[in-house]
Amino acid sequence: MSQLRDSAPLLDAYLSYFETKHTPFTIPGHKQQAARLDAGLGQVVDVDTPLYGGLDEVKLTGQVLEQAEALAARLWGGDFARFSTGGSTHANQAVIFALGKPGDRVAVTRTAHRSVLSAMVLAGLEPIWMSPETSHSSGVPTGITVQTLQAALEQQPIAVLLTEPGYLGTMSDLHALIELAHQYQTPVIVDAAWGAHFGFHPMVPQHAMQLGADALITSMHKAMPGYSASALVVARTTYLNADRLEHGFETTHTTSPAGAPLASIDACRALLETRGEALLDDLLVSIALFKARVQAEFTPQIFSNARDFADHRFDPTKLVLRAYELGTTGIAIEQALLPYGIRIEMADQDTVIFLATIADSAEDFVTLGDALIPILKALQSEPRKSATALSWSVVPQVGISLRDAYFADTETVSSHQAEGRISADLIAPYPPGVAVVAPGEVLTKAIIEGLAISRAAGVRIAYATDPSLATYRVVAKS
Repeated sequence: MSQLRDSAPLLDAYLSYFETKHTPFTIPGHKQQAARLDAGLGQVVDVDTPLYGGLDEVKLTGQVLEQAEALAARLWGGDFARFSTGGSTHANQAVIFALGKPGDRVAVTRTAHRSVLSAMVLAGLEPIWMSPETSHSSGVPTGITVQTLQAALEQQPIAVLLTEPGYLGTMSDLHALIELAHQYQTPVIVDAAWGAHFGFHPMVPQHAMQLGADALITSMHKAMPGYSASALVVARTTYLNADRLEHGFETTHTTSPAGAPLASIDACRALLETRGEALLDDLLVSIALFKARVQAEFTPQIFSNARDFADHRFDPTKLVLRAYELGTTGIAIEQALLPYGIRIEMADQDTVIFLATIADSAEDFVTLGDALIPILKALQSEPRKSATALSWSVVPQVGISLRDAYFADTETVSSHQAEGRISADLIAPYPPGVAVVAPGEVLTKAIIEGLAISRAAGVRIAYATDPSLATYRVVAKS
């Protein structure tokens, strides 16, 4: 029995649908009875119902989506909120479409997700790149400085796009950055895909809207127990146009949104509103016990902790293991965990990220510790220095605009011929999915060699036309 349905209109509509008999002559084509055709197919699709003709009537006369979005706007402190079934990818695109016209410039953190760059290509906007500072000891990006943003604002961007928190749990001094941008009457949009739980516990950083941001984008399927590809965008319309936000959202969203992701966003909102602090408290206790248990077996400090960073600029729910402190690699740890049925969020040469959420039980952390401790002991050798991850350390050299490169005539050259050429691809080790090179940027020797090293180490190279990196797709010479 759900305790949330009375305060979550979309969740109630979803549950109500399956509690009553229907003979639908609408989409989806499975009619919640595909099991008649094949049991396996039915197991996948027969719990699916759409928004139109499912959670609500086809004409949306019940307005349950509007009710749920209004509750979210109130909770996160906005005057606009929309639920997306296309993930933070779609939500980023929707907001970026609302910002300006082709040729306008926006200040963008270099650690932005691929969806931000893709949206800028589609909208015809051009980036003013802002590179984060990185820790000298760990190579972890620690955020955009006020000085970096000041330099970008002097170039008169129409908006500032930040990614907070970063993939490794670190944050910029958001309050200071937002205050500075607002002195220029420039809106600040924060891609907080990994921070849906922020703002609901005193030990967890405040969310971006609490810190004054103009728009917050977050995924409900990452740090919260939402359905895959469920996301939320909340905005204030002091510096953003409400009509353009609505048009941007509808232009880029599906016209057939699935009901389950929408219901899960509503339920996660209700969960945070009614039990968020207690659930996060349980999670933080479990993480602290897990870290203490594992750390007790090793001398080097192997986990990133909030005390390693400025106050409230690290997500304490983020489990980041520093493999280099044990003289091994994150990829070796990942491979050793697979036979135990344990899958991890990210591994590279230096780092392992275990994604912990309020859905994890105390027993789950015991299971992880039972497998992890002997693996780390077996792999341990002399500590080594961290090599700053390629995704965090590249300083881009722009050759032509993003949009011009995207639509340019292209050719394929060998990796030996690629140095100095302009990339037509966005290429990113995944995870984290942060661009090492974007369309229109020069392929330098450091980039080509760094990507080759990452691939040889077992990191997946995403979005490249040739993921083997034997060849590169580049802008054709005129």
